[in-house]
Amino acid sequence: MAEMQHLKTLLFTLLLILSGCSDPVLEQITQQTPITEQRITQLAEALEQGQVRNAALIQKYATQLRQSKPHLRALIDEFNKDASTQSPMFKALTERLNTVKNQPQMFASNQAIYEELLNIYQAADPVLYSDALSDPLNVLADMSDGLLPRINSLSKSQSMQANKAQDFGVGEQLIGNPSYGNWQTGSNGMSFWAWYGMYSMMGDVFGSRRVSYGNWGRNRNYSYYNDYGRTRYSSPSQLRKQTQLDTRTKKSFAQRGQKFNSAYSKNRTGSSSLSGQSKSAQTSAKRFSAKTTRNSSYAKKSSYSKSASFRNSSSTTSRSFRRGK
Repeated sequence: MAEMQHLKTLLFTLLLILSGCSDPVLEQITQQTPITEQRITQLAEALEQGQVRNAALIQKYATQLRQSKPHLRALIDEFNKDASTQSPMFKALTERLNTVKNQPQMFASNQAIYEELLNIYQAADPVLYSDALSDPLNVLADMSDGLLPRINSLSKSQSMQANKAQDFGVGEQLIGNPSYGNWQTGSNGMSFWAWYGMYSMMGDVFGSRRVSYGNWGRNRNYSYYNDYGRTRYSSPSQLRKQTQLDTRTKKSFAQRGQKFNSAYSKNRTGSSSLSGQSKSAQTSAKRFSAKTTRNSSYAKKSSYSKSASFRNSSSTTSRSFRRGK
């Protein structure tokens, strides 16, 4: 299996080299592909060696919670995976890289492929990745009834007051994050959040009511993913679906004579002690929002859109993995 994957990579690289003479972007793809692969490998090693700060804290929080809340062990164990390469977020990065290498036809252009490679590379920066882990880490903190402190985030009451937000229950930081669930649209045209697999216990155990996209979009609280990491930790197709849902909801509200601003039109208050890489990602999120507003059309021949990929070259340089400690 590994040999077949290696052969596919070699063939992909060879095709890029042979085509590079006619398209300079292909040369950039050829150079960036092994660099991005190496970054993901290094991130895996950093996770295994305990060098990613918030991953180590997830393990610590999970250990304490298993003792104080043994009836939640199955859910705690699921969140403990976020500290390893079994994390849905880490798996998503590897799947996106495999799509680039094995299904380049899924992208609307070579430029979109190159930008996706850069996005994956930046997302795999262990410092940025550690920041992104603050969401599941803080879900564990909230599960402790205040015994464990939130990390890289204000307290729930402080951020709710600052954002005039509605309380969507324990686990609300992960609503909207495609690694943990998705928005499902019913026959009435309304979209509601549905958790994946074991995460459905969030609603079962904590009694969280059904969350509609329209209500959440107008009244959501701060989360790292939605306010900083969305442009890095989503595939182009996921971003496209988010934009389409946002547009569809806006039209639905307009038909009822109501106004709906994008769920991502403004950043919510609530972050603290985030890295420079995360602030750079936030700037990219603003550019993405402006770009998709200007260009609402998508490539018909591809499930990936040009407007769903974007680049921020300011954070493409390598950094020490131990800074995540």
